[in-house]
Parts: sequence; structure tokens; C-alpha cells
Amino acid sequence: MDGELGAFLRSRREALPPDRVGLVAGPRRRAPGLRRSELATLAQVSVEYLIRLEQGRDTRPSPEILGALADALLLDEADREYLQQLATVGHRRQLCPDQRPRAARTVRPTTRAVLDALRDTPAYLCNQLADLLAWNDAYDRLARPIGLLDGDRPNLLWFALTDDRARDHFPDRDLLVDQQVTELHRLRRGDPATDQFADRLARTVGAPFTDRWRRRPVAAPRTGVRTMRHPEVGPLRLAYETLDVAEAAHQRIVVHLPADAGSAAKLDLLLGRRPGQLRAVAG
Repeated sequence: MDGELGAFLRSRREALPPDRVGLVAGPRRRAPGLRRSELATLAQVSVEYLIRLEQGRDTRPSPEILGALADALLLDEADREYLQQLATVGHRRQLCPDQRPRAARTVRPTTRAVLDALRDTPAYLCNQLADLLAWNDAYDRLARPIGLLDGDRPNLLWFALTDDRARDHFPDRDLLVDQQVTELHRLRRGDPATDQFADRLARTVGAPFTDRWRRRPVAAPRTGVRTMRHPEVGPLRLAYETLDVAEAAHQRIVVHLPADAGSAAKLDLLLGRRPGQLRAVAG
């Protein structure tokens, strides 16, 4: 996480249009965001101090300065929380130098049992890298025909960015990629495996990944509706809910429910369920 505090502040400064804080953009700007001098004035800090922060030469600003910068940058709640985490990561490293988050692949038996208990509700378990670690039979029937479960270590983000079938089967593929990149960055927290995976994506995919990664996103929807074109039953609208697994290193269960009656009928057909059985429909 070295240098991340300064890089995060710089990314938010460069993304903030001057007119949002009451400044006139003017014709001579080389970049659309705020200048350092403008942010320094708004936050009432010196330009020299802001440069030290952005260059990573000062990593422990006071809470008052953090608050002033967050206000000046119009940060939302997720960005403010992430900024606070970055400001305190140096303290945590000093107190617990050997404790680093890891991208765990071990699945507890009770977690597998939860997936199996969902039965006809498609659900999977993933880690902070978007590795699909476990899934139930309903999700297997949903995802395997589109190629998502190919290979020994299926990964949702890798599939969405590198497999041509992703664009065919996910009309909202760009939103899916945005969400997964955001989760990858939000849960990074100094994990070497995350940085290695990001480097691999950057080399393989290039701009479609690196442009998103440089923005340092941290706020992703954990619930919503995703559209899928399924090769066996056609278009599906599936509502998803994300559930964190306790004490499992950022593992999370994602559950899918049909978002409308038509999708419910198609999901019944795909899963071999008899019509007329009671089932949940997201509404």
C-alpha cells in the first residue's frame, strides 16, 4: 500500500471538475480536474504539503487535514472511509508488521453447506480476487453453459475482461467489469496476490483494465439486477445479493433471484423445476 494515500488523493483531485466547486475551468487547463493550488486553497493547506502527500513523502496527515481534503474533494462516504483506512495503514503496519491479508481459497465446510442448502437458488462463493471458490448445482446449471466455469480456477473478472463470450452473454458487461474492478481495489489492502493479479490483467488486457484501476474505485453496488443472455433459455434478469462470510478473509456469497415472473419461469425450466412450485421472485 506504499504511496496509495497520495495516489488516491491525486486520482480524486484529477477527477473533480472545477465547476463542481465553483471554479471556472478556463481555456488553458491541460487536465480536466483541479490544480494542486486550487485544492490547497479549498482545503486550507499549503501547496508544498499537498505535494508531499501526493508524492507519498507524508503518509500520516491529521484527522483535521483529512477532513478538510475530503470536504474539498466532495468525497462520498465510501471514499472517505477508504481515505481514513489509508491514513492509518502505517500505524497498523508498525503494530502488526507480519499480518497481511491474503486471498484465501480455503472454503469452510459450513459455508459449502450454506450453498447447498440454497438448493434451487443459484449462488457462488468468491474471494477478493473474484476467484469462484465454490457454487451450488443451481449456479452450475446457470453459469457452465456460458463458459464461466471453464478451467480449474474460474475467475469472474478474468472471464468478463478476457473472454469474448462475456460480451455475448452479459449485455451489461461493462457494468459487471466496473463492479468487479472496484471490489478488487476496495479489498486490496496490501495483499501481494491482488497486486500480482492486477499486474497480470494489465499486461493481458491493457486499457480496459488499467483505465479503471487508475481511477482507484472503492464504491461498488452489492445488490442490484444483472441481465444475462443464456444459451438455453434466453434473456434472464437476475437480482443479486452479496453476503460477507464471517472470518473468511473477504470471502463473499453472491445469491441470484429472478427479478421478474418471466425470468422465474425460465429459471424453473433451466433448473428442471416443475411449474407451480412456490419460489421467491425479487421485487
